[in-house]
Amino acid sequence: MHRSGLHVVLWLGLLLVSGCGAVAAGEKGKAVRVSLDSAQLSLAYEGERHALLIGISQYDDDAWNDLRYPGKDAEDLGRALADPRHGGFRSVTVLNQPEQTTRAAVLEALRELAARPWRPKDVLVVYVSGHGTLARDARGELQRYLVMRDTRFRDVQGTGLEMAVLERELEQLGSRRRVLVLATCHSGTGKSLLPPSVLEELERTKGAFPPRPLEEDSRASLVLSASDWGEAAREDDALANDIYTHFFVEALDGRGDRNRDGAVSATEAHDWARRNTWTYTQGRQRPSARMTEVGADPVLLSGTLTRPGQPEVFSYSPRLEGFTLKVDGVDAGELPGGVTLPEGNRRLGLHKGGEVLWEDTVALRPGERRALDSLLREFARGHRRTAALEVGALGFLDGRSRREVLPPTMMAGASLRWEGVLLERRLDVGVDLSAGQGRRALQLDVGGTVPVRHRAVMLGVTVGPSWQWGRLGVSTGPRVAALWLERSFQLDLLSQDERYVTVWPGWMAGVSWRVASQFVLEARGQLLWAYVPVDGRTRAVGFGGLSLGGGYRF
Repeated sequence: MHRSGLHVVLWLGLLLVSGCGAVAAGEKGKAVRVSLDSAQLSLAYEGERHALLIGISQYDDDAWNDLRYPGKDAEDLGRALADPRHGGFRSVTVLNQPEQTTRAAVLEALRELAARPWRPKDVLVVYVSGHGTLARDARGELQRYLVMRDTRFRDVQGTGLEMAVLERELEQLGSRRRVLVLATCHSGTGKSLLPPSVLEELERTKGAFPPRPLEEDSRASLVLSASDWGEAAREDDALANDIYTHFFVEALDGRGDRNRDGAVSATEAHDWARRNTWTYTQGRQRPSARMTEVGADPVLLSGTLTRPGQPEVFSYSPRLEGFTLKVDGVDAGELPGGVTLPEGNRRLGLHKGGEVLWEDTVALRPGERRALDSLLREFARGHRRTAALEVGALGFLDGRSRREVLPPTMMAGASLRWEGVLLERRLDVGVDLSAGQGRRALQLDVGGTVPVRHRAVMLGVTVGPSWQWGRLGVSTGPRVAALWLERSFQLDLLSQDERYVTVWPGWMAGVSWRVASQFVLEARGQLLWAYVPVDGRTRAVGFGGLSLGGGYRF
């Protein structure tokens, strides 16, 4: 069902906090006939699903409050994943007894995982529910730690399980569909306790909480959080679970199948739990998501793909958080998250505070999952050229030259600009070609007023930076132009043509206004300087030009 060769490394962090307090033998080469049914063959191609679920409710150090639901959370999730009607996982291992939840026992369980013959398309879910904390590592940097049953409050660094260690253990596996679920938090409340030194430091930190010590720099491809950083989530007696875990498990029975393809992906389960957690806690718990996009191949936690399903677009990028996704001009939801859309050509847009970050028409096919971050990159790559048609005027800057040498000439032409092609995408390159002609009387030194027909062709190259503020764009830079001029005097006694070519250096500046995602209006001005031979004499002249045009970005 998935595209061959597409490897997805997904790590899923779900941060949960309960409320404050304790709620918290034959010939070599001989062919052997093997019988495989279609289901077994499909499984061989699609990979197996395995889970290691850890729930830590009791702690040796009295400094850590015993918790009520971590063991049950692990069991409830395990039942949902093992259920052949839903998760259908090949193996589910639940560790929630005291002897199974020490640091040594958990590391041994991770080593046993590493010894398995993993294939890239195998799915692994590792779930840990219990206390979390922040502490300084050996380098003195603030890191996240998972509190094991035997973790000592006064020696978190030596007895806790650092998140970076867990991350490295999982990176050794051959599977590229890894989901790490952390039902812990590090806010200092609920399923969290902070050493005095960290508490003292936080009290001196401006703002509600310090910068994220791990997630923002993690090598994980996907980090989903059941609550925002530094925010207290909650266990709930009525649900007898962590609130987020309850709805995450609920999503696996099929309710989380947003696109109706028969399966529930990790992100679908998270989005279901995110919306319901927000509603249940009346907005006090804000599940969030962090994602570094590697691919759009989903990690399926429940069900089987039986049909293409509706198209989806999604984003878990921090830079898009808080943006509203509009589909055909109608609000479809706020990011992070995903939405399903009708197939066909859809006009998508990202809006925030009245500003439009991006708009484009996207063709969506059944079963397609499109990451908004990828669409933005495609848009940026695909709209870095602008072709424009222009009209304007070109003439000498000084009045004497306009009267005696060449009058202003109306010009029409075309230009092509490549954005960000030089110096690590800092400079644009533009090429333009224009031509014009006219009839005008010139005032000569002898002969008085003489009618003249004139023609001009100009080819120019400009290099320079550009800036964009919303719909407004500004560009500037040095310019070199080759100019061909012709003057034809039409007299009764004299018919004479003068032609010459010159190359001029100069400068260009322009402004543009984006009227749609692919159409712009442009205005450009240029100043050029050259020595021009006129009537047997070489004259230093300045030329100027103004043009208006419309462009198409592609």
